[in-house]
Order: sequence, then structure tokens, then C-alpha cells
Amino acid sequence: MTIDGKVVAITGASSGIGAATARHLAALGAAVVLGARRTDRLDRLVADIEADGGRAAAVRVDVTDPADLLALAELAVERFGRLDVLVGNAGVTRIGVMADLDVAGWSAMVDVNVKGILHGISAALPIFRRQGGGHLVTVVSTSGLKIVPTQAVYAGTKNAVRALLEGLRQESIDGVLRTTSISPGYVRTELIDNAVDDPAVREQARRNMAELGIDPVAVARAIAFAIDQPEDVEIGDLTIRPTRQG
Repeated sequence: MTIDGKVVAITGASSGIGAATARHLAALGAAVVLGARRTDRLDRLVADIEADGGRAAAVRVDVTDPADLLALAELAVERFGRLDVLVGNAGVTRIGVMADLDVAGWSAMVDVNVKGILHGISAALPIFRRQGGGHLVTVVSTSGLKIVPTQAVYAGTKNAVRALLEGLRQESIDGVLRTTSISPGYVRTELIDNAVDDPAVREQARRNMAELGIDPVAVARAIAFAIDQPEDVEIGDLTIRPTRQG
């Protein structure tokens, strides 16, 4: 396993896919550097990983602030000597037709889902160039592959990120940088909790997610697969979803 010994930073690491990825990669021998806003959860996750013999560190990260992403990357280098992989996992969604004119929700999705990824790239890319190698793994969504009503803006942000990563890939064919887009379908996470204001609609969405969604560990394994390739092999895109998802 080439994962053993790598240093991996993860945003949105306090729950869901981020937390599952941290645990999975740490169990495979990676040092994980965790970023999220909920530091109490990060501290518990670090303690759990270390109790199992793994290596972990954490710092508060709001991906809308470029300085926080710099702090995450710098912590990786300070604690573990390098940064091999940045998993851009933090994301938000708002469900609603565009006619609702949820301008605040649109702005939040652009700030977190698009600008947050750009801030991560700006923090990690200079380190990767300095080291002579690095890997950007970004969690996108099947919502960008199948456009449906009530998710137009969310899908737009995810497709924007997919386009950014493809452009960056084409600009980086010197062998230094690898990029991977992971597109999960329904996954049992907290993403839906703040996606809609109507309590009844939110509760129905939660029930649907609980019934159909797959375990976040499934996505963590896909991320590990992408990382665990020889340095001259790049997994550009992976889609992972429930077998029953339409």
C-alpha cells in the first residue's frame, strides 16, 4: 500500500465522509491532518485515531477563509514533514427551486463548494511544487452528473469544481500533480441537515437518506483507492453511489 507513510490533510473532517476517510487512511498508515469548524469533534477524532495507534493532528478550518487552509497545510508540514494529499471534502447544499431566490443559500454554496476548493488549491499547490509531487482529491457529487429540480445551484457549484480540476490537470502534466474527482451519490451524512428550512421536508429528506444512503466508509475506500496508485497513475474521476439510486 502506497498510502502507508503519506501525509493527508482533509477538510470537512468532523463528520460524515471526512471523518470516515480520516479513520480509514489512518488505519492504513497515513498521518492525517484534520480541518473543520467543529473543533470538539476534531479533538475526539484525533484522540480516537491516536488511541488506535495512528497519527493525527487537527486545526479549526473554515474553508471560506484562505488563511485557514494555509494553516492546515502548514500544520501538515510542521507536524509530519510534508503534505502528500489534500482531500477537499467540505461542502454545503440548499434544496429549493431557483424561483425561491435563496440568494444567501446560493452565496453559501459558492463560497464553500467552489471558493473553498480554490483556497485549498492555493494552499497546497506551492507545497506540492516544492516537494516535486502531490495529489488533490476533491469530493464532488452525482448531483453534477444528473441535474434535477431543486438542486440546480448545488449542481452548478459541483460542475464548476469538476471543470477547475480538469483545467488544473491539463496545466500540470509535468508529473508533479495528480487530481481526482470523487462523485458520491446518496451517503448517510449530515449534509441534508441544513439543506432546507421546512421541518417536514427536511425530515422526509433525512428518512430518504437513511433508507437509501450508503455508509461514508464506502466513499473513504474509494478515496483510498485513488491515493493508493503508483505515482505515474492518476484516477481522474470516480463515481460511487447506492445500487438503488436512479
